[in-house]
Formats: sequence, C-alpha cells, structure tokens
Amino acid sequence: MDAKRSTVLFAWLLMAPAILYVTVIVAYPLVDTFILSFTDASLKKTTNWVGWANYSKIFNATFAEVIIRTFIWTFFSVSLKMIIGTFGASMLNAAVPGRALFRVLTMPPWIVPMAIGIFMWGWMYNGQFGMISGLLQRFGLSDSPIAFLAQGSTAFWATVITDVWIGVPMVTLYMLAAMQSIPQDLYEAAWTDGAGRFYRFRRITLPLLVPSMITMSMISLISTFNSFDIIWILTRGGPTGETTTMIIDTYRTAIGSNKYGEGAARAVLICIFLSIFCVFYFRMTSRLSAGDKR
Repeated sequence: MDAKRSTVLFAWLLMAPAILYVTVIVAYPLVDTFILSFTDASLKKTTNWVGWANYSKIFNATFAEVIIRTFIWTFFSVSLKMIIGTFGASMLNAAVPGRALFRVLTMPPWIVPMAIGIFMWGWMYNGQFGMISGLLQRFGLSDSPIAFLAQGSTAFWATVITDVWIGVPMVTLYMLAAMQSIPQDLYEAAWTDGAGRFYRFRRITLPLLVPSMITMSMISLISTFNSFDIIWILTRGGPTGETTTMIIDTYRTAIGSNKYGEGAARAVLICIFLSIFCVFYFRMTSRLSAGDKR
C-alpha cells in the first residue's frame, strides 16, 4: 500500500508543473475573461453586472459580417498554405539537383521576424512606389498606380497572400518530415510494378499524409483564426472594415474603445469557435486511429 501511495504521489509531483502552468496561464485567465464578459467593465472605477447584455450587443448584422469574413479569410489562408506547402514538400522530397539549396530557400519567410516581413509586404503593396504596382504598370497590365491596401477588394486578398507567405514554410517543413517518414519499400514496390510518379503520389503518399495534413491544418487554422499582427500592421482592419476579423474587432472594442466587458464577450465567442474546431479535430483523429487499428 505504501509503495502504491508513493507511486501515485510521485506521479502527481511529475504532473505538478503542467497542472500549475495550465491553471495559471490558461484556466485562470479563461475563467476571468468569462466572468468579465458579464460586466460593463471599462476605465471607470465601478463595474456593474449586466448579465447577457454584452452578448446581445454582439449579435447584429455588422458583427455577423465580421464572423463571415473571419471564416472566409481563415479558409482561403489555410487552404492555400496546405496546398502550396504540400506541393513544395513533394518537390523538396524529390531527388533533384540542388535540393538542399531549395530547402534553405524555404526558410526566410519563417526566419525573418514577422513584423519586418509584414512591413516589407506593406511597402510592396504601396501604390506610389510599391514593387507590385510598378511591375503591373511596366508590363502594361495597369494604366495607373494601384493602392492595394486602400481598396477593400484588394486589401482583403493582400492580407491573405501575406499570411500565406509567412505560414507556408512551416507547412512545407512539417509535410516534408511526414513524407520522409513513409517507408521507401512502398515506393520501390510500386515502381517495380510500373506505377508512375503521379500514381505513387496519389495512391501512396497522399493517403499516408492524411493524419499529418489534418494535424497541420488544425494548427494552421487556430493560428490563422487568431492572427492579429498581419492585418493590424497592413490595414488596421480597413479600409471601411473590409479586413476586420473577429480578433481585430475584439481588440478595437476592448483596447481601442476601453469596453473590456464587451471585448471579453467577443473573446469568449472566439474561444467557443476554436473549441468547436478542436472537437472536430479530435473526432477526425479518433476515427483515423480506429481505422488504422482495423
């Protein structure tokens, strides 16, 4: 009995740092934010309990557009990162001359500090002296300068492209590592049977990459959904709110307008959406695990 108690105590001691971290860094702020969302907290000295008033203010036509825009922005960003990253990983995994150099060249978007990379894209999007507008005019594709970040239709896609540029290296390296873990015997057997490269990719590589693709998609989805730096540095949510996502709206409400209670309600809603994504992810992985056991 003493040995069993000692084992249990030792197990709790091992878990203590993780439990402390989750409690202090995750659980307490989450609970505090949830409680704050039911108050009218602001810079004023007194804070009153307002119940569901903050949540009732959220559900309007304007915020519905913000939610839809957030999902569209996340969908296109994650999809492009996964497609380009997987394609790039397959190229880097192929036996081609200069493969090591190509692998090194995929790193700069990830190595360069994010703020610097975003500022660089902001300069390229500039209508007066930006490289992109200048090239379009030089090749006769545009008659006048294009201020990409000043127009709603182009500003949205400009932020998507910037996010993809920053996120593709991580996806590429992750998928490359997953590809290199696939047994080479499978490719050799398929090659012996006369299978072409595309057939081997479709019948061997792609099915075995599905678990890694799901995991990477979830990581990228959470990161993109919560992405603040890219949009804020490039457009600050403009023009006319065309690039305002949920995280930008939350920041403007809580910090910009000092309405901490309303901002907390928006933060809780973001947490709910991400929790739904995580539940979907765990169900997908459990199904894949059950399929592998069969």
